[in-house]
Amino acid sequence: MYEDDPQDKVFDVLGQAVFGEHPLGRAIIGRAQVVAKTPVEQIRAFHAARYVPRNVVIAAAGAVDHEALVELAASRVPSLEATSSGPAPVAGALPRQVRFERKDTEQYHVCVGGVGLARDDKRRFALRVLDTIFGGTSSSRLFQEVREQRGLAYAVSSFTGQYSDTGQVGLYVGTRPDNLAPAMEVIARELERLRRDPASDAELSRAKENLKGRVVLSLESTGARMNRLGSHILGGVPLLSVDEVIAGIDAVTREDLLALAGELFAPGRLSIAGIGPDDAAFARATAPLAPPEQAVAA
Repeated sequence: MYEDDPQDKVFDVLGQAVFGEHPLGRAIIGRAQVVAKTPVEQIRAFHAARYVPRNVVIAAAGAVDHEALVELAASRVPSLEATSSGPAPVAGALPRQVRFERKDTEQYHVCVGGVGLARDDKRRFALRVLDTIFGGTSSSRLFQEVREQRGLAYAVSSFTGQYSDTGQVGLYVGTRPDNLAPAMEVIARELERLRRDPASDAELSRAKENLKGRVVLSLESTGARMNRLGSHILGGVPLLSVDEVIAGIDAVTREDLLALAGELFAPGRLSIAGIGPDDAAFARATAPLAPPEQAVAA
């Protein structure tokens, strides 16, 4: 079923292009041939090594008595040493790649992206603001220029992801074959504009207010608060108060965005992934995204 959902799968194709052979480049769901051939003993050993009490976080929110919860957890969970080890860190910026999978789809599904920031990077607030301006909302540059102004795609957005020692930035667009080339031209221009002029005063102010509002609204439910507590502990990053998060967002300057956009969205750092019916058409359409020294005339 997953193989028949190119709108989702193209993000994994981008992951392969950005991270290569590192585990971050692998699809979380795995591949059918790997899953089918994995011995039961190997699955059992994996579970025994990693699903142990010292690897477990218990998080709770709401009408909870903290001391009673701690006592209950201590009485139910034995103390065992963890034996797992994580993958090697991602070493610096990885070389740019272009990957395409041919599939008889009605649309082309394209992702453009590269290595981003780790989850504890102090610039993460600036990146969230930059993403909001670039393609994170319906008032963002990508959404307005590609969809609203020109009608070149229904789905277009930017995204970020943070991991323990690295991250990912990127954008996605899904569009018809006849709109692919003009859509990629607009995206190439918007990327160049982002590097040159990441935000006007009005855009910066609007993005900050939008982001602060989303932060507060995201904590409206006890379930969201519980997940926030658990994810911060699992990720090994400080748990900031809402006021501290808002202060971090307010502190972002245009100069912060300019430096970040120039680094993370530099042409030589951006890999391209696509799924669609014609690899030659894809190559021609994405040529404007190639660094100057790599550009090929269509």
